[in-house]
Amino acid sequence: MPVNRLNELFARKNGPLLSIYFTAGYPEIDSTLKIAEALEKAGADFLEIGFPYSDPLADGPVIQQSSQKALENGMTVELLFEQLKDLRKRLTIPVLLMGYFNPVLQYGVEKFCKSCADAGVEGVIVPDLPMYEYEGMYKDCFSNNGVTNIFLITPQTSDERIRKIDQLSKGFIYLLSSSSTTGKNLALNDEAEHYFSRIREMNLNNPTMIGFGISDRESFRKAAEYTRGAIVGSAFVRILGEDNYLEKIDGFIRNLKSND
Repeated sequence: MPVNRLNELFARKNGPLLSIYFTAGYPEIDSTLKIAEALEKAGADFLEIGFPYSDPLADGPVIQQSSQKALENGMTVELLFEQLKDLRKRLTIPVLLMGYFNPVLQYGVEKFCKSCADAGVEGVIVPDLPMYEYEGMYKDCFSNNGVTNIFLITPQTSDERIRKIDQLSKGFIYLLSSSSTTGKNLALNDEAEHYFSRIREMNLNNPTMIGFGISDRESFRKAAEYTRGAIVGSAFVRILGEDNYLEKIDGFIRNLKSND
């Protein structure tokens, strides 16, 4: 089985890692790989491509709107995998898929994992796939195809559950900065700092990344004080709703990663 690009990235690269989320099929049905290529060229370390769903409970209004538009454009899981067949001819950085479990179930979990492997997708993030259901029913399917399942934790997640997630994980653990929906700004208050410190002091086996509320250089740097880096979603998807969005990607990424 080939080396997982995601694990290799975490092992090789020092300094904060930047992951970018965007929705497949938004703003245009055929824009997915063009955006991915522009992000790699601009310096994103890895990508999370969302497959849209009609009832995205954890998503804020910006990502909800992008999902709705993508569905209207005709994006499906089947079409996304068709588009990703040339992924590894055009990109070298790790790529994850992110979405809800219902479309995965409709497509077929085993078929989904195999399609990820065939496309060169390193892992998936499925927020509403219960941990024990994954462990009892789907873990072998994921691992047999070399696909990493990324778990999420919140400030309310118990230490016991975090230890269990760490045991089941083989990539990184996704720290939600809060229990709210996506698109909220990172709250750098005492409660958040206590949460990030608590996770850091657990000395988990897997690296962690912070998502939800990372929108600028300041919040990206703050997240990197506690974890290996951060995931930017809504702030980037907002750029994709503007004219000439491809031309703006380089400046957006450079600003996030700038040391000035």
